[in-house]
Amino acid sequence: MSRLSYHRRLHRARKVKAVGRPVKSKAEQGQAPSEAGDVPGVSGVPPTWALDDHDERDTDALMGIAEVCELYHVSPRALRFYETKGLLAPRRINGTRVYNQVDRARLMRILRAKSLGTPLAEIKHYLDMYGQHGEGRIQQLTWVVEKTDAAIAELEAKRAQIEASLNELRFINERTRQTLLAKKAPGKVA
Repeated sequence: MSRLSYHRRLHRARKVKAVGRPVKSKAEQGQAPSEAGDVPGVSGVPPTWALDDHDERDTDALMGIAEVCELYHVSPRALRFYETKGLLAPRRINGTRVYNQVDRARLMRILRAKSLGTPLAEIKHYLDMYGQHGEGRIQQLTWVVEKTDAAIAELEAKRAQIEASLNELRFINERTRQTLLAKKAPGKVA
């Protein structure tokens, strides 16, 4: 029995224990596998547990690349790409990539930031701020507050512009409808 199949069965057993029933993969359900970048959650954004500092899952569990791809809905190519860019650094056992809880938490942060349109260079900068033992966490949090404040301000300005455009279009539409009804009124020749 290969180490990877052992981990797959172990992971599936944990899912059954957590959910209370066997959990089928997308392939077993007859669905096409997700594309790279697809993440569970609203509008492609991972659920809020992705932001938690500590995940309640088994922190010693190692997962192979196939398990991580299925769980987080990313392609093996995407994981390898993140590795080449220095965003992920999974251990290797007998030449096989294995991802621990820290790697998976890092991946969730990458996917969340990517889904919000953050460039990979900024994601790497954010992840590198953390340091080896979390010594840069305050700097990291400050950076996130600054970035999100700026993004919120930009989106609110865009929303105001959109609202102004919608109001103008509604006004034009209503005036045009009134003019059209007046032209079509009985006794009027168009």
